[in-house]
Amino acid sequence: MKFGPALRAAAGIAVLSIMDAVIKGMSAYYPTFQVAFLRFMCGSIVVGGVVAVLKPGWPNRETVAANAVRSVIAVITALSFFYALGQLPLAETLVLSFLSPMFIALFGMLMLRERVDSRIVGAIGIGFLGTLVVVLGQTGEASAARSWTGVGAALLSAITYALSLVLLRQRAQRDKFLHIVIFQNMGPFLLVAPFGIWAWQPLHVEHLAWFALMGVLGVIGHVLMATAYAKAEAARLAPLEYTALIWAVLIGYGVFSEIPTWATLGGGILIVAAAAMTSRR
Repeated sequence: MKFGPALRAAAGIAVLSIMDAVIKGMSAYYPTFQVAFLRFMCGSIVVGGVVAVLKPGWPNRETVAANAVRSVIAVITALSFFYALGQLPLAETLVLSFLSPMFIALFGMLMLRERVDSRIVGAIGIGFLGTLVVVLGQTGEASAARSWTGVGAALLSAITYALSLVLLRQRAQRDKFLHIVIFQNMGPFLLVAPFGIWAWQPLHVEHLAWFALMGVLGVIGHVLMATAYAKAEAARLAPLEYTALIWAVLIGYGVFSEIPTWATLGGGILIVAAAAMTSRR
């Protein structure tokens, strides 16, 4: 794996992790549908400005059809993940989502005919073990207070996120990266708009800046990810998703005063080790 795509993917994951923290903060004030609606609306405004400057041209019919499917998957991923963020600590939500590299490798093998070697399999296995430690290792108050609907939503988002990234890899080799980013924001915005309006609650003016920040971070993160997956195989970049744990622990503790449990930290160590196994390559 070339260093350039890996660096871009790691940077994209860091940016999107910060966006997740902003989403978690806003989820305490607004329904999931409204948060998703405003996030994608702000992202669409930002990407609209970028399009006006760069003028990438019109996408062809195949690009529209393929990315429309990704838009539907993106909505499912976002809604389930945003709900989980509102129900679980940031670090635990991110760790549960780390099942996605397993599915990325599986979907990449089935849909893109990518070759998965023993190092990738080993890394995914270690990462999966770390996830089990987090899920099954909670005891006492942490276990009693857990939202199992939040756990289920986090696991659903892991599967759909993996499918979305494999389709991103598939399209990134054919489409302009800006077309991909357009559909990543405007497609979900149009799909979730009726539900966001239906669930609408009065918006605090001071929160507008946070939703605008979501849009900016989302576009930057998607540009970094799209350009990374255009240059490297999905299975090789997948374990880098585990680096989001570092950001989740730091942000969760510093911003939300969430102290990760020993199970979360122990599982996180295994997960980071899994990322290190493949980043050496």
